[in-house]
Amino acid sequence: MLEELDKLAPAEIDRLPDPILAAGLILFAILIGYLAHRVAIGIFNRTFGKVYPNLTLIAKRIRPITRLVFFIVALALAVPLLDVPFRFIGDIYHAMFVLMILLVGWAAVLVLGVVADRYARHFRLDVEDNLQARRYITQIRVMRRVINVVIVILTIGLALMTFEPVREYGVSLFASAGVAGLVVGFAARPVLSNLIAGIQIALTQPIRIEDAVVVEGEWGWIEEIAATYVVIRIWDWRRLVVPLSYFVEKPFQNWTRESASIIGSVYWRVDYTVPVQEMREKLEELLDQSKLWDRNVVNLQVEASDERGLLVRALMTASTSPRAWDLRCEIREKMIGWLQDAYPECLPRIRAELPGAGRSPEPGMGGAAVGAQMAQVQK
Repeated sequence: MLEELDKLAPAEIDRLPDPILAAGLILFAILIGYLAHRVAIGIFNRTFGKVYPNLTLIAKRIRPITRLVFFIVALALAVPLLDVPFRFIGDIYHAMFVLMILLVGWAAVLVLGVVADRYARHFRLDVEDNLQARRYITQIRVMRRVINVVIVILTIGLALMTFEPVREYGVSLFASAGVAGLVVGFAARPVLSNLIAGIQIALTQPIRIEDAVVVEGEWGWIEEIAATYVVIRIWDWRRLVVPLSYFVEKPFQNWTRESASIIGSVYWRVDYTVPVQEMREKLEELLDQSKLWDRNVVNLQVEASDERGLLVRALMTASTSPRAWDLRCEIREKMIGWLQDAYPECLPRIRAELPGAGRSPEPGMGGAAVGAQMAQVQK
């Protein structure tokens, strides 16, 4: 900029506008733009306010942007009135044009946000059967973030392409597709892969908002799906942040893929003498009394047996994964309490048999002889 000023002729410097006059014209142009914007907003509200409430909401959200647009237009009309050297006029209009491009991109992001929020209000996540709601809200949020990224990239690209050096470099780079293009493409690969993964997730939906998943050995719920990453809310309130591409490239467990309802399992280690049928009937009784059970699945089976006893498994369903967790804890606790009261001898026991411990003392043996025999057995 200093070099450009040095190149100016003294006569051109003398022709620069008077600061006071220029400031007055600029303030007057801003005032005209403000008044024109107020009039335009009033006409718009009276014409479309009651007929199209969504358009009114969009207009309200982008009102600061439209006000800036009116200011820029008013200043553009005032530039010829200023005694600005001709060589500066092009730069001024170019700066205004770049600002207009940025404002249009900003407005597009805000309009997209209004439309997405209005559409998402039709679906509720606080109901038991929220599978459809989670499906559509996931699509809305993921596509919104992906489109926002595309809008930002296009806006910045269009703004930069208005500069001649940048445009020439971009055209030559695109035409040659040389080493520099490969380097740029390789550097942008993680961003592009996550962007494409976001589109795939929005369309195929391997995960949805509030899905119960197991990722990297951690159980949690999908809390947020951003443009490049996914936030998983772990049961102990930790947050696991995973790239979007992870859910396209690696296996993971989704426990609520087809339905919000989920099957929970509870295990008990008991003695061989436990009455399994009574235990099965008690499970059904406990589930009938629970408000967490959705009355779809109840089952109790002996899954395994070994030297330590029986491994009994109970299956039960709940409408959501948090309710399933609470139901499992409730049934586990109440079943153990019932066993303690009704069949305490059926709780896990460790059996051991000492060699020779099964022999009884011979008839007529005295106490000393019996003690000697026991001592021999212990040896």
